[in-house]
Amino acid sequence: MTLKILITGTSGAFGSLGILTLLRAGHNVAASMRDINGRNKSSATALREKGAHVVEIDVTDDASVAAGTAAAIDVLGGLDVLVNNAGSGAHGIAEAFDPAQLLHLYDVNVVGVHRLTRAVLPTFRAQSSGLVLNVSSLLGRLSIPFYGPYSATKFALETLTETYRAELSGFGIDFALIEPGGFPTTFIDNTTLPADTERLSQLGAFADVPPKSLANFHAALDANPAQDPQKVADAIKAVIETPAGQRNFRTIVDFMGTADPVGVLNTTLDQVHDAVYSTFGIAEMRHVRTG
Repeated sequence: MTLKILITGTSGAFGSLGILTLLRAGHNVAASMRDINGRNKSSATALREKGAHVVEIDVTDDASVAAGTAAAIDVLGGLDVLVNNAGSGAHGIAEAFDPAQLLHLYDVNVVGVHRLTRAVLPTFRAQSSGLVLNVSSLLGRLSIPFYGPYSATKFALETLTETYRAELSGFGIDFALIEPGGFPTTFIDNTTLPADTERLSQLGAFADVPPKSLANFHAALDANPAQDPQKVADAIKAVIETPAGQRNFRTIVDFMGTADPVGVLNTTLDQVHDAVYSTFGIAEMRHVRTG
């Protein structure tokens, strides 16, 4: 079955690989990114040459989201799936990130997802079907030093997705999460660092620890070829092609030893949610209506 799919953030590895993987599978795909006639022109051209429709969307801008989503739905002739992949990373000591940096991270990673989701929901409600697939992170399940601001946005994305899933299940609209670990992509190279250098100077030798930690992580990635970004694209395709009502809500993609313990955490949380929803008499909201 050919599906009509919109993916955000396609100038990066997960997005571009996801587009190419879905095109090879025969789907009709719209790729969104910022500045398609400027700094991302080459990325946009490359995806067009592979058969993708390219639309401009800045997830932090209401008007851009509205116009770009409408353009995607028009060029695709409808919409079956939204993949919220656009995101921004951060690494460093939490205290040294200024408030403006946190606001920007939330604007991209949380509010941006909210903007795109709201933009497609009228279409999905009208057809009583649709999938919103949000690309989260294992750092939306774990708190690890030097990832605090980024991790906080992904924790927020996880709970926002849980809420959307329950509230829209009766409309036939499905929600799911992909939870990747760290992968060797340009996402890491473009990670935001703390802007408050004066605050860092007050921390002495501890201020030198995060760069060393990040260098060690790069080395671990280089030593583990199994941590291949294509596997995230494959997971996105697998979730999309699984029928509504049969999808796992969370899909972990990691090959560095974190998948199993986080899987236990996810299973436990599912059990807790099942019990709480049952207690409040809303167990049916845990399952998307199909048919």
